[in-house]
Amino acid sequence: MLGISLQKLVKDATACTVCAEHLPLGPRPVFQVHNKARILIAGQAPGSRVHETGTLFDDPSGDRLRDWMGIGHDSFYDPTQVAILPMAFCYPGRGKSGDLPPRKECAPTWRRQFLDALPEVRLTLLIGRYAQIWHIPDTRRVSLTELVRDWRALGPHILPLPHPSPRNNIWMKKNPWFAAEVLPELSARVRAALRD
Repeated sequence: MLGISLQKLVKDATACTVCAEHLPLGPRPVFQVHNKARILIAGQAPGSRVHETGTLFDDPSGDRLRDWMGIGHDSFYDPTQVAILPMAFCYPGRGKSGDLPPRKECAPTWRRQFLDALPEVRLTLLIGRYAQIWHIPDTRRVSLTELVRDWRALGPHILPLPHPSPRNNIWMKKNPWFAAEVLPELSARVRAALRD
C-alpha cells in the first residue's frame, strides 16, 4: 500500500497533461513507484511500445538491463523493490535518428516530489545522459563514456550506465571494461540494496 502523499502524487502525475500539445500520441504517463522501493532506475523516456503497453523496459533493452542487474522479471516489476522513473513520463515522439529527447517540462514538474517520496532507495541507476545530467549536474560537459568509466568516484549509491539498447552494441564492443568492471559491481550493488 502506498503512503497517502505518494498515492496523491501518483494520481496527479498519471493525470498530467502539461506537455500534451507536444506529444504525438497524447499523454500517457508511465512510471513505477512505491515508498518501500530500494532501487531507483532513472531512465530517459518511454518509447512507443511502452506507450502502447504501459510497461517500462518490456523489450530487448529491458531484458539486457535485468541481465546486467542480475534480477528476474518478477523482482524488476515489483515496485516495493524497484522504482522506475524516466526523466519524462510520456513518449516524446520520433526524430530523424530515433526517439526524441525527454520533454523538458516533466522533470521540473514531478521529479523532486517523487524522489522525496522514495525514502528507502539505496541504489540509483542513471541510464543515459539525460538522467545523468539531471542527477549529477556538474557532469554536463563530461561524456557518457568518461562518466561511466569514473563510476568509482560517485560513491556506493549511484551508478551511471549506458542505455541497454541493442543500438549500443558498438559502444559495448569499444568499451570492454564496462562488462569486465562495471557489470559485476552493478549486480553486487543490486543484491546488497535488495538485501538491506
